[in-house]
Amino acid sequence: MSFAQARKDLRSHANTEKAAFLPSFFKTGKGEYGEGDRFLGVMVPSTRLVAKKHIDLSLEDIEKLLQSAWHEDRLLAVIILTLQFARADERGKKCIFDFYLAHTDRINNWDLVDVSADRIVGAYLVGKDLRILDRLAKSELIWERRIAIIATFHFTKSGDSAPVFHISELLLSDMHDLIHKAVGWMLREAGKRCSESELERFLARYGRQMPRTMLRYAIERFPEAKRRGYLAKS
Repeated sequence: MSFAQARKDLRSHANTEKAAFLPSFFKTGKGEYGEGDRFLGVMVPSTRLVAKKHIDLSLEDIEKLLQSAWHEDRLLAVIILTLQFARADERGKKCIFDFYLAHTDRINNWDLVDVSADRIVGAYLVGKDLRILDRLAKSELIWERRIAIIATFHFTKSGDSAPVFHISELLLSDMHDLIHKAVGWMLREAGKRCSESELERFLARYGRQMPRTMLRYAIERFPEAKRRGYLAKS
């Protein structure tokens, strides 16, 4: 399988109506987080089908996809990386992990991060030093900060909520709405999958200083009366 064939197969699923809608959905206007991004109108399920067909694409060709101006090319690249990571040995996983972190400037929208960060970064760091997540959380690049918090989802799904609470604390004062949403989402999942009481302890300590969007996402599964109580105190 080649880079050219992967691009051709992806474009066979293009939809002009979707392509016209997606720029506004992904905030591609001047000054917005996705400024200048371009869309083919390929939906995620179709992109996954193409990724499975091209799972053996070389890192050289995956890098070409990441450098593309087209959003779906980059999405295809990160989905292929997750598939390759899942079947790789330890050496291969390290190679993909390093490659991924070397290209964070091209993993440059929330959906690209969300389909890959926990499956590559989080999965690789199990049993290893997690300080790299601290570095990512303190990055000036919004996508690295989002990678840091989404990577913790891998631990949460295994019943370990410590990483998400730690990284959430580092991101409490972040100014970007995309980080507020991601942190709130990951906190909500920690309460759902690990311990609601741990989430409530975190909220008791930090709820008043959390951005309102972050708090709303975090308490989304609480009963309405409890949600109103938290929002009243924020």
